[in-house]
Amino acid sequence: MLHTKKNTSRQMKRILNRGFLVLIALQVSLASLARTIEVGETCEVKSVKKAVEIAEKGDVVLVRKGLYKEIDILVDKPITIKGEPGAVLDGQMISEIIVVKSDSVTVDGLELINVGSSNIRDYSAIRVRSSKHFVLKNLIIRKPFFGIYIEKSSYGKLLNNEIYGDAVSEFFAGNGIHLWYAHHIEIRNNIVDQVRDGIYLEFSNFCTIGGNISRNNVRYGLHFMFSNDDVVTHDRYENNGAGIAIMFSKNMEASYNHFQDNWGPAVYGMLLKEVYDGVITNNVFKRNTTGIYIEGCTRVIYEHNDFESNGWAINSRGANYENKFTSNNFLNNSFDVAYTGSINENTFNGNYWSDYKGYDLDKDGVGDEPYRPVKLFSYMVNRSPEAIILLRSLFVDLVEFAEKVSPVITPDALQDEIPRMKIVTHDRN
Repeated sequence: MLHTKKNTSRQMKRILNRGFLVLIALQVSLASLARTIEVGETCEVKSVKKAVEIAEKGDVVLVRKGLYKEIDILVDKPITIKGEPGAVLDGQMISEIIVVKSDSVTVDGLELINVGSSNIRDYSAIRVRSSKHFVLKNLIIRKPFFGIYIEKSSYGKLLNNEIYGDAVSEFFAGNGIHLWYAHHIEIRNNIVDQVRDGIYLEFSNFCTIGGNISRNNVRYGLHFMFSNDDVVTHDRYENNGAGIAIMFSKNMEASYNHFQDNWGPAVYGMLLKEVYDGVITNNVFKRNTTGIYIEGCTRVIYEHNDFESNGWAINSRGANYENKFTSNNFLNNSFDVAYTGSINENTFNGNYWSDYKGYDLDKDGVGDEPYRPVKLFSYMVNRSPEAIILLRSLFVDLVEFAEKVSPVITPDALQDEIPRMKIVTHDRN
């Protein structure tokens, strides 16, 4: 009886193995049947839209160098569209150019120009709708309304794309990369220049954003709304209305990013509003009007960041609770910290402050007296911005000295109990 069971088991294994081999052979056979459909002036197929219509699952549409005036190309099957260098699709300022409505689509190497604009519809160079496992890479997009628009889609990749807009106002411009209800999206090594928001995520969770350059955008370099568990790392945000804005989101991480020259009225390197349980670490904030603006945030850790030559390094504007600032460097900012409201268990300990004038008699690397980073003049400028003209005056020095001796207006409890005597070294890899 036992011998019979063993024989039956061996037979079942042979059958399963044969079935597996047949499946692999079938997949190889199907792959070998995939066609390459060439598109070009000298090719049998001269229209990208026509090539996509006749393509079947797994086919490659190869777009030869040339200008193709086409709009509303619907990709509703899992294919690859690949452009040669110089393959340009022109939307003629009429509508959007490519719409993807299938899983497992790849669009690679095309240049997309002159997207239509509208006050009613969000026309985009390429739109992905209700799809999974898509890849958009090596695209160049010029004069978009929206560049890349991902909606109700997941597990996609946006790699090595370049988007160049000509926006001068946020009221009639779209975003470079726009995600709406899109999850598990990888956005890596893209360049976005002069659109409304460089990268925008709304109700989009578990996304990874890294190695991008977002610059000269009229509103935000990167903008999160109602998005959770996203990671931003090794990005550069230069000369935007704000580098990153994170709003109404939780479990966010921003690390190893560079925020520079985001300068002007109400301009920030990073803006956080109603953010919970985040980590802001190993970033550089340099020459921004405000390094980080914080409002209504709870349990956010700010660690190993450099704040250099900003107007305000940190501007905390009330309703912030249990936030922790530690091991940061504050270097030659006009104001290190502006603070409004109660302390609310927020702590500023173990940081380096270039304005700290204390001493270290026991040579343990920690100042022997606390440092109070909130200056009276910072409070005055927040109340009356025109007072900034007195910044380097003797009057300000006298006022600051008086407030330090006998604090009346600035929060006495907000101080660094263990200020560092030397700049904190950070790993920027």
